[in-house]
Amino acid sequence: MTPTPDFATVTDRYWLTHIRIPLGCLDPSISWTLPIPDLAAPPWREELVAAHLAIEKGMIVDLIPAHHSPPMDAPTWDLRQGLVWPCFVDSHTHLDKTHIWPRQANPDGTFASALAMVRQDYTHWTAADLRPRMDFALRCSYAHGTQALRTHLDSLGPQGPTSWAVWNDLRQLWSDRLTLQAVALVGIEVYGTPEAADLADLVAHYGGILGGAIHNQPRMQEWIEAAFRLAQDRGLNLDFHVDESLDPAEDGLRWVAEAKLKYDFQGQVTCGHACSLSVQTEEQVQTTLDLVKQADIAVVSLPMCNAYLQDRQTGRMPRYRGVTLLPELAQAGIPVALASDNCRDPFFPYGDHDMLEVFSQGVRLGQLDAPFGQWPQAVTTTPARLLGLPQGGHLGVGQSADLVLFQARTLNELLARPQGDRIVLRQGAVIDGTLPDYRDLDGVVSQR
Repeated sequence: MTPTPDFATVTDRYWLTHIRIPLGCLDPSISWTLPIPDLAAPPWREELVAAHLAIEKGMIVDLIPAHHSPPMDAPTWDLRQGLVWPCFVDSHTHLDKTHIWPRQANPDGTFASALAMVRQDYTHWTAADLRPRMDFALRCSYAHGTQALRTHLDSLGPQGPTSWAVWNDLRQLWSDRLTLQAVALVGIEVYGTPEAADLADLVAHYGGILGGAIHNQPRMQEWIEAAFRLAQDRGLNLDFHVDESLDPAEDGLRWVAEAKLKYDFQGQVTCGHACSLSVQTEEQVQTTLDLVKQADIAVVSLPMCNAYLQDRQTGRMPRYRGVTLLPELAQAGIPVALASDNCRDPFFPYGDHDMLEVFSQGVRLGQLDAPFGQWPQAVTTTPARLLGLPQGGHLGVGQSADLVLFQARTLNELLARPQGDRIVLRQGAVIDGTLPDYRDLDGVVSQR
């Protein structure tokens, strides 16, 4: 990337010229948007719009087609056809688990071992342990260009109040840089106990989201409906882990859709994972997708973690990767987002809360590039809508200039190499994109 001009570190007016924006990330009110013809055609099949964009006092104040010359009313920063994206939205993470891998590694990489290792690590989860790990993850996310993030918090028993209090402190600390949301994560069976009401009250106290992990059990339908009633009584949204396995009998996504319809639930309902869809019959899949569409439920895919864990057996190449049916969901008109999920913990030992990496891996695993179509929305516009952020995830006049600038000129160039030289603008000013040093965690988690 060309050097950052001095004027981009203040809030005065300036132009970003000769830029390219993914079509799906532009505000629908912009009427002149047409993709660049040569790139929209095979073999590229990329819908990119050529434009110039003006920023003043941290806001986008003008957006014009590239074939028009910008007025000479302010300094210009020529990006030479570089891509400009809205800042990312990460709609499914686990900040309470992040970076515990060095002290609690998964011995065989399986889902069962990941559960066991996390439970063993609970003894460490004091405020003094949670806060620096979670803050480190937020620093990574912010530096990479994320503007909003939703985390699931393990909330069973006494751990719930501790984790929610730490998250709330961080929410306030980061309020000028990141929009943070939290979801209560417990086994769905908890909603069959008296403790469920206390959990819902805790979530309501912090303005959070009610949730749980759903696997097939004899009373699963009863417990799902209990969660809906608690959420409905308190005006809470719902966010579930569903069907995180390759068992075709796992059909929690269908049961969630049926419960939402039964209770005429008006809140937002999001379901993550839905791995079992990838191994079900076409008839099963179609029945579920029809219900999910009718119930207006969104699905969040976690491609990196699911591909790492699913169908894992020692000494055997996985036959199935567990990533849910991304094209089929999109074709059915169901909102689909991609998100980070776990980062450097027993469920996934890698990752850096970088939504560009999530997008890149999602495209490769889901074969979403022929054509790319609206898939850039899966890490921007769609999750912003799921998180209730009307001004997030897309670019338009009158919106905050929260942007990620790339030297890459096409989506192919963007995904062909790491984009370590990206520049992140927040309210029109360039932020310090230096990533935190792992040594910052040495006092909490030995890095060996």
